[in-house]
Amino acid sequence: MQSHNLIIPQSLYSILFTMQDTHLTHLRTAIAVALRARAKGNHPFGAILVDVDGTVLLEAENTVNTEHDCTGHAETNLVRMACRRFERAVLERCTLYTSTEPCAMCAGAIHWSGIGRVVYGLGEEELYAMTSDGAHPDNETMRLPCREVFARCVRPVEVIGPLLEDEARTVHEGFWIR
Repeated sequence: MQSHNLIIPQSLYSILFTMQDTHLTHLRTAIAVALRARAKGNHPFGAILVDVDGTVLLEAENTVNTEHDCTGHAETNLVRMACRRFERAVLERCTLYTSTEPCAMCAGAIHWSGIGRVVYGLGEEELYAMTSDGAHPDNETMRLPCREVFARCVRPVEVIGPLLEDEARTVHEGFWIR
């Protein structure tokens, strides 16, 4: 087996690790939003929208229970607010951070909004395992990763994740037990 040493210039190294730290910071905010949703009696999902400069523009919680709306997922709620407030040219340069991988419905909404990047915490497979293999009546998981949805879209959406899965899993612990 051959060992390859990759030499990364210090400036690129700094950019890459600063970017990773930024992703983790914003992802932790999305996880905190998910915790707020759970505290209000909703499913434990949260999302935030961040502009190209790293400024948090919007936050959205899951509102499925309190609004009696099965489409009240955090990402879809965020997309609704974002489309009302910002031009598509702005959204194309934004990143949506979400505590858990977007479902097929939310991935479609993200695509149609023009948002350019998604960073998520807990992966769909992990959520599937936590929700009785997708059969939990409050979260019938489709088992369709967002990357597969985005791969069939006309416009590319960059996807980063899963990240911080242990932290993202914490907000779900005990919630899906019948």
